[in-house]
Amino acid sequence: MENKKIAIFPASGKLGGSLVKHALRLIPAHHIVLISRYPTRIPESYRDAGATVRAADYDSPNTLENAFSQVKTLFLISYPTFQHEHRTKAHKLAIDSALRSGVKHIFYTSLAFAGGGDRSVAHVMQAHLDTEKYLAILANEDSSFSYTSIREGLYSESFPIYTAFFNIKSTSTSEILIPHDGQAPGLAWAKLDELGEASALLLARFYAAPDHFSDKNRVLLLSGPREWSLNETVQALSRIVEREVSIRQVSVDEYAAQPSVESGLTINGNKMAKQWATAYDAIRKGETKVVSSLLRDSLGREPEDFETTIRAIATQR
Repeated sequence: MENKKIAIFPASGKLGGSLVKHALRLIPAHHIVLISRYPTRIPESYRDAGATVRAADYDSPNTLENAFSQVKTLFLISYPTFQHEHRTKAHKLAIDSALRSGVKHIFYTSLAFAGGGDRSVAHVMQAHLDTEKYLAILANEDSSFSYTSIREGLYSESFPIYTAFFNIKSTSTSEILIPHDGQAPGLAWAKLDELGEASALLLARFYAAPDHFSDKNRVLLLSGPREWSLNETVQALSRIVEREVSIRQVSVDEYAAQPSVESGLTINGNKMAKQWATAYDAIRKGETKVVSSLLRDSLGREPEDFETTIRAIATQR
């Protein structure tokens, strides 16, 4: 019998949780292996449906050795940090373990910087570019292996990290201090759960007919339906909180010194705000303005717009 086992790793977290939820509606559960650092966080209903649950951790390489056993296809969700070297190393360790276990196709979740190209000034994009290049090298060296990199659109729900951690529920902030003037070009925001759904639909299409899957060895872009400048983004936030909020451009040093930014962008004890600030350079260069129809085409409907998504969050208790 043909091995059609698909592993999703990590199978928890925001994008992972969304992907798994939608994948289990499209692919028989007994063909799905859910791999997580915290397997107890996988809903029991997924196990009851027939999915296999395994434990593995990006930061514990020995746990990866058998994690992908008897798996033919891996959906690899990127390591949750933007520390360049550490993230690249973690991805390569997982990919190498998967290949040793016999995995023949890897879906990889990249990010919607680089403007559809292979260069970016954003620190956050560097490990993604490294991983895409590594997958391309492996596919070129071994014709039996293939990959698909999905550059996931910038989550609408991630707007705080682009707005100095503006909080729509608890802050009275009237000015957002960032090293950007707010003018276009902007960002093609996309709802996280729709990205998970579209990713699951791509995975299901591969599962149904892997030999006829037309997106092998390609980089795909899932973006929102239109570009929003940072000023337009903040104007939408103003309407939602029902008070005037605006952007004030400041230096990178002043931006990084804000307590909300320093706290939000300190990772494993490392202050990363200045590295993150390169994202504003990338936005300014038009890297995040690119709009693709793939999200709309995959969903078969118009994707939800940024303001609708954030307004719904604001009304949640």
